Amino acid sequence: MNTAQVDAYLRRLGAAHPAWPTVEVLRELHLRHLRAVPFENLSIHLGEEIVLEEKHLLDKVVGARRGGFCYELNGVFGMLLAALGFDVVLLAARVYGDEGRLGIPYDHLALRVGTVDGGMWLADVGFGAHSHYPLAFEERGEQRDPGGVFRIVESGPDKAGVAGTDLDVLIDGKRQYRLETRPRVLGDFVAGAWWHSTSPVSHFARSTVCSRVTEDGGRTTLSGRTVTVTAPDGKREARELGSDEEVLTAYRERFGIALDHVPTVRGGTLKA
Repeated sequence: MNTAQVDAYLRRLGAAHPAWPTVEVLRELHLRHLRAVPFENLSIHLGEEIVLEEKHLLDKVVGARRGGFCYELNGVFGMLLAALGFDVVLLAARVYGDEGRLGIPYDHLALRVGTVDGGMWLADVGFGAHSHYPLAFEERGEQRDPGGVFRIVESGPDKAGVAGTDLDVLIDGKRQYRLETRPRVLGDFVAGAWWHSTSPVSHFARSTVCSRVTEDGGRTTLSGRTVTVTAPDGKREARELGSDEEVLTAYRERFGIALDHVPTVRGGTLKA
């Protein structure tokens, strides 16, 4: 990422160029990213290819002022952080389903980030409703955040009783995803992105979603034709949109995404 691209990315976030890659800078960029860049899967339903390459991600998130899902958002955010001098490692995770079952390998991408003033942090701007600030990677106690009470814990031994190095990330006592600690590269996640884009088993292929953190610490989400505004205290207000024009206006005014037509849910192409 060159200087002009870094500057353009920072303008997208409304952030000044930091002097040093400190934890306070990381916290600010993390929150600004959640507010400015929506978590969205619209490309899947607009017939757009998901390409996990630097130029394509910058063109989409910075140039076109779009969002993306985990591989795109954490992938490109990691590139920005590395360009600013942070020590960035890409990590793979498997997401827990409703019944406590783990998802596919490379189900999710998260970041381990080191800062110049010490400490390692779990940064994740691509999981939808998650922590507003990075989590202390080596802390095993409760970590309070506007998004909830988080914990990072050892996952425990496998079925054979062998201790592993995986970590479970919990919010309010519920397991969210199992994180591997082995470093990965962005290309490792191509198969996961393809699966989530095409499989009818994937919830990303079954519906549209666009969501971001609001300035007051709440959240605004447009799923299908339903707009849900969640207040910082957790209270929700949902409203159904009628016409296509209302939907397009919501994308534009609430998320800064200008579309010429409403995405059509494709439902995936693989056999379940």
